Amino acid sequence: MRFEAKLLGADNRITSIHFEAPDEKEARAHALERGYAVVSIRRKGGLGWDMIGGKVAFPVTLFSIELVALLDAGLNVVEALQTLTEQETRPAYGRVLARVLEGIRRGQPLSQAMASEPDAFPPLYVATIRSSERTSSLKEALKRYVAYREEIDKVRKRVVNALLYPAILLVVGTCVIGFLLLYVVPRFAGVYEEMSAELPFYSRLLLAVGRWMQANGLLALFLALGALAVGAYALSRSQVRAALLERARRAPLLGPRMKIYQLARVYRTFAMLLRSGIPALGAFDMMRGLLTADLRPALDRAKVMVSEGRAMSSSLTAVGLATPVATRLMLVGERSGQMGELMDHIAKFYDDATARSVDAFTRVFEPLLMTAIGAGVGLVVVLMYMPIFELAGAVQ
Repeated sequence: MRFEAKLLGADNRITSIHFEAPDEKEARAHALERGYAVVSIRRKGGLGWDMIGGKVAFPVTLFSIELVALLDAGLNVVEALQTLTEQETRPAYGRVLARVLEGIRRGQPLSQAMASEPDAFPPLYVATIRSSERTSSLKEALKRYVAYREEIDKVRKRVVNALLYPAILLVVGTCVIGFLLLYVVPRFAGVYEEMSAELPFYSRLLLAVGRWMQANGLLALFLALGALAVGAYALSRSQVRAALLERARRAPLLGPRMKIYQLARVYRTFAMLLRSGIPALGAFDMMRGLLTADLRPALDRAKVMVSEGRAMSSSLTAVGLATPVATRLMLVGERSGQMGELMDHIAKFYDDATARSVDAFTRVFEPLLMTAIGAGVGLVVVLMYMPIFELAGAVQ
């Protein structure tokens, strides 16, 4: 479910944010975690505010790249933000930057000014900026965040690209079969109606479907569009998506790979936070939102173990959030004091495993899909021409 929360900040400003949560209790807890007083929370209903004309997320990565470029050119933070505000052509984004700039001019640190815009800047980003203020390394922190987002998006884009070609094949195959049923089969039916010979059963069935499609084409189109609309609405509901993800996680082949994908994000986030100087216990809280609901209790148990003095490697291994390779690399990091770098290596190892799984899926699924589409088109063609073949055999 999507909720809108009005929060009261430390500066007595009321901020409105939107986020997903399974219920109102979880939504209130999510708001309190950000350190705000909750004024009100209400559920946002309806189909498609996020799908039709809804809010678009603030481009944090692009903003960071542009900010680094201006800082490298010799501008200070205020001048750089003022430049970005003046050149911003999208009013909503410009207002966000203007409010951040106003907060800095009032004497707020950059992190505090960004924290007052939770819809635009996620807590992970704000924490990275806050840690850089203690060491005066804003540019380095921004570059780390950009590199982090690029690595996260790289795997996601690979998964999307792997699914794009099969989706195109499926659409094209559906269009070809639809053209045969709507246009070609009804014309064959008109020819066969003039024949006195008895048609095979499956050919008669196919021709009956073709005649129905021709007579009720608009109804069939509306039914198809209605099914697509219902499917889109169902996917827009958090409960439906959660149920589908839960089924996928229980699948024997897909489930372990989904877990590896999540662990890669967690370890990469942990590496960036540790490099930024954020304590490990604070990093646990920030990483919690990256995991699905079934893995969050394990992360909470690992945090308790670390707070009790246990090593990171043994804690994450004990709760099932580390593979043997990750455990060994973390042991090396604990001995060398380079846990951030070793966490990054673990994430890269997991990303490579995900990439290999995606490539293997593509190599297997695409030929199977092409075979299924070809078989469907071929079956329609054979059933259309079967009476002609039988008539030709009878003439001979």
